[in-house]
Amino acid sequence: MAFKGKPPGSGSGEMSRRTVALRPTIALPPRQRDEARRLRRAGHEPAQIAEAIGAPVEEVEKALVQMRMPRPETTRGTLNVTLAAHALVTKERQGNEPMWQTMDRMLDELLRHRAAEAARARRRSGDGADLPLFPEA
Repeated sequence: MAFKGKPPGSGSGEMSRRTVALRPTIALPPRQRDEARRLRRAGHEPAQIAEAIGAPVEEVEKALVQMRMPRPETTRGTLNVTLAAHALVTKERQGNEPMWQTMDRMLDELLRHRAAEAARARRRSGDGADLPLFPEA
């Protein structure tokens, strides 16, 4: 199958020249830089790494600061909903409240309401059978 559209240029995937200009120069050879990054991924502290590879701590820190590290947990997620559900959440916003805060508040209200209804149903029926908070669909 032939490529449709304009193919990527010769410099695609490379770092922006502006980013390169803004980054400090690292006075470590590539082999030492890679070793420092490997040790950091293994959990070593910059001072330990500097001692292990025999380089100044400042240079090791410059090499490590440019590393990409996985975040242990995300702070936000994407909720894929219908346009009607999005409109409902938008309508429920209070002032300039962020959407995530609105969703958290709405879910909290829903769970409190379900818990209260379950408690009322138990009192009415007289037995202690628990009603599920999340009914099976």
